Amino acid sequence: MPKRRHNVRFVVFMCTVTMATLISQAALAQRSIVVHEAFYKLRISILGGTLRTTVTEIENGFAAKSVIKPAGFASLFMRGSIEERSEFTVDAGGIRPLRYDSSDTLSKKDKFMTFNFDWVNDVVSGKINDQDFVFEFAGEVHDRVSIQYELMHKLLNGVARGDYALLDGDKLKQLQVSNIGTKTIKTPFGIFEAIGIQHRAKNSSRVSTLWCAEELGYLPVLIEQHRDGKRRVRAILTHYTPLDAESGR
Repeated sequence: MPKRRHNVRFVVFMCTVTMATLISQAALAQRSIVVHEAFYKLRISILGGTLRTTVTEIENGFAAKSVIKPAGFASLFMRGSIEERSEFTVDAGGIRPLRYDSSDTLSKKDKFMTFNFDWVNDVVSGKINDQDFVFEFAGEVHDRVSIQYELMHKLLNGVARGDYALLDGDKLKQLQVSNIGTKTIKTPFGIFEAIGIQHRAKNSSRVSTLWCAEELGYLPVLIEQHRDGKRRVRAILTHYTPLDAESGR
């Protein structure tokens, strides 16, 4: 069980990339991020669950949220959920996170995080559980949600590869991202021609692949995570609804 719970915590980062892909091809023409609600059937090793993602417009930009809950057999002995939310701005220079919140009551130990990004003084401050946290940075840095929007923004503008800085808890990690081509993906929501986006942290054996459908604004219709060549995580799209930008419905 501890190993499976560790996989649940890791999949939060991997699944937040589902929201990243909602920068549509229209973004190349400086159009806005697509607000939406999407649902996925989630499998972590032999355990089942659900993933729900939403993107809404807020006063100073956008808010992206993901919620993971156990389902089926897993719900008999696993309680709680994993929720992540990021607020960020979008301009010609890319994505800039403003605030990040995370609540994990599904893993073995509860974990809560709040980060506030001060771009004037190049400082991130907040809390990890009850511990105060301050991180000084130089250049661009992202939380576990906003980095996904940034990497998709770059890829959709013709950058097939790149390295990105991720603030994951109190650690700064470097992600390597690449475009691996296209293939046909069959889901409960339909059949799509999808573009494969792959990423991994440097010196890590975990590789995550997102298959993103152009006709859904590059929403990922299938997400897979492999470790040491074996598939550990799979999330497949079951429902997707664009939302009204003003009401969020």
